[in-house]
Amino acid sequence: MNSSVEISEHIEQKTILQTAFDAQRKAYLAAPVPDFAQRKQDLLALKRMINENRDAIVAAISEDYGNRSRHESLFAEIITVTDGINGIIKKMKGWMKVQRRHVDIMMFPGAKNRVIPQPLGVTGLIIPWNFPINLSMTQITAAFAAGNRVMVKMSENSIALTRLLISLVPNYFPPEKLMFFEETGQVGIEFSTLPFDLLVFTGSGQTGRAVMAAAAKNLTPVVLELGGKAPAIVDPDYPLEKAVDRILFIKQFNAGQICTNVDYVFVHENKIEEFVSAAQTWVNKHCPDINSPDYTSIIDNRSLQRLESTLEDARSKGARVINLHGEQTSDPATRKMPLHLVLDTSADMNIRSRETFGPLLLVIPYKEPADVINYVNAHDRPLAIYPFTNKRALQDLYIERIMSGGVTVNDALFHVAQHDIPFGGVGPSGMGHYHGYEGFVTFSKLRPIFYQASFSPMRFLRPPYGKFATQFFDFMVKFKS
Repeated sequence: MNSSVEISEHIEQKTILQTAFDAQRKAYLAAPVPDFAQRKQDLLALKRMINENRDAIVAAISEDYGNRSRHESLFAEIITVTDGINGIIKKMKGWMKVQRRHVDIMMFPGAKNRVIPQPLGVTGLIIPWNFPINLSMTQITAAFAAGNRVMVKMSENSIALTRLLISLVPNYFPPEKLMFFEETGQVGIEFSTLPFDLLVFTGSGQTGRAVMAAAAKNLTPVVLELGGKAPAIVDPDYPLEKAVDRILFIKQFNAGQICTNVDYVFVHENKIEEFVSAAQTWVNKHCPDINSPDYTSIIDNRSLQRLESTLEDARSKGARVINLHGEQTSDPATRKMPLHLVLDTSADMNIRSRETFGPLLLVIPYKEPADVINYVNAHDRPLAIYPFTNKRALQDLYIERIMSGGVTVNDALFHVAQHDIPFGGVGPSGMGHYHGYEGFVTFSKLRPIFYQASFSPMRFLRPPYGKFATQFFDFMVKFKS
């Protein structure tokens, strides 16, 4: 493509995005605070769109992946989202209520303080490919509950789904309420530069930094969900087979392509071989054949090559790599990749420093909890930690000493599926929250409003300061100090 065509397409895309934004901004200014009935109607329409097109959505996701387990899509993309909408509808009226706040009656007798949740306006969402319905619809749900309008930029790896949504949305919403955009190579760049009232990005840390830099030009607040390397920690006294069952279920789910997946697991040095044996037994029982439709493909060839290169790098530097599917190997045609354990690693291996985002599980031996705490705290704060122990004191130790975005105790991932607790990262794993009430707050402006009384003693406290003002301030200094 020559430069003139590229420039033309760039200008055209910029115009399309700006026109859509301007239309939503105009609609927001005309009706900035939708009432409860309107917000409920929007949420019900969103749920209806998902339910009425469930099979088409699942099929489109699978087409984008090459193969995506239908059961995984139903669980992670459909049921979780619609159930979340149901929960928010039940609580939304309470969240919208004006909040009474304390006022100092000595200084402001008769006055009132209130906090009023109001919509921010036009919000932008940048959605990744790994859970495209869950991550888009969950955020749209929070945005609609708070009364906002939404523009959504989907991933270049979600083309089939994006085109389906672009065709479906006009049947349920006007463009001034909700619009989806396909990634063509220029959209993401321009999307981030629009003066949204809030921008939410889910993806890699590198791209997140670029998005934040672009948004900063408009002082657009940004919520970032970035992932990272989330560890599981298996206490030697915890039932090992149970830990393996729960960890490997999550590790094979979506072929490991989850930002909150178990990236590596700490296993006591005396339990390593037992862990390996239990993992092999689990795979033989639950997913022996990677060609099964229940086993999801790697999203694209570039990702598959990256994962294979990660394994080769580890092997070449002396790691022990165990293919849990035995003789089965990665298939470039289907992009199916076996589950692997990687042991005996060193700090110079890529798997130790980079998020795997695939069916590779790094196993690290440890002696004492302090070894785990020191290791994790020496690296970027993770999006999640997963301690497996029935000892309450040990659970608390890991929770208190290791900062992470979230925690699931004695399992993995499922804190993300809880609708009534916030989800988000910390430090390099992200910033800001959505889900539940915290999601409503994220997409709202909690406006503080002070109502002055008809009589205000402030009239006696203006210059030139006389005897009364002096006595009053001296009294307040003593009383308030």
